[in-house]
Amino acid sequence: MILVLQIYSIFEIKKSKMGNISTITIIIILANVIISLKGFNDYSFFEKYKFHIGAINNGEKFRMFSSGFLHVNMQHLIFNMFTLFVFANVVIYRIGEVKFLLIYILSLATGSLLSYTFQKNNYNYSAVGASGAVMGIIYSGILFDPWMKINFFIPGFVFGIGYLLYSIYGMKAQNDNIGHDAHFGGAIGGYVTTLFFAPFLFETDLTMVLLMALPIVILFVMKKLGKI
Repeated sequence: MILVLQIYSIFEIKKSKMGNISTITIIIILANVIISLKGFNDYSFFEKYKFHIGAINNGEKFRMFSSGFLHVNMQHLIFNMFTLFVFANVVIYRIGEVKFLLIYILSLATGSLLSYTFQKNNYNYSAVGASGAVMGIIYSGILFDPWMKINFFIPGFVFGIGYLLYSIYGMKAQNDNIGHDAHFGGAIGGYVTTLFFAPFLFETDLTMVLLMALPIVILFVMKKLGKI
């Protein structure tokens, strides 16, 4: 994810009286910290549980989940956990901790599934990180509050749509080491699961729901046409 996410204002959280970190957010962050620290200090552990196409093709499907709790380095870990902390209460405040947790887990899964779909013939492809799950929470939060300010002035829905369009470009160009497909897959998971848990959004903000579906539709059309 790009660094602008770090500047989604904590002022906005305090202003909305949602500043207290929830128990489930603490548990998720602790799980990521403990498992990532283990991976930092134990190369064989890191290699055993990271997302790796060759190993997954050989039956190690657990890597599609376990890799979501490993990180490359401390900066990677802190960035993902800070972003989760900032956006978590936006979702929890609307639908509660249990549904928030389900969105997180399902976004992790869809991030890994989309990454596998696009990389399944790339035997040596590997990746780690909670970015797919976190992106699902971000997209969920934007659905609930599309006019939230990111970087103090960018409306949330503009950022969300723009970021997914950028991810499509990244998936097509393949000129960096960012897991764009996992980010996009996580956003799909967050989008679909949020609408399943909060169908009232179709009535209260249908225009925004449709707008935020636009990059998802574009991706699948491009995939169908062999453009990506």
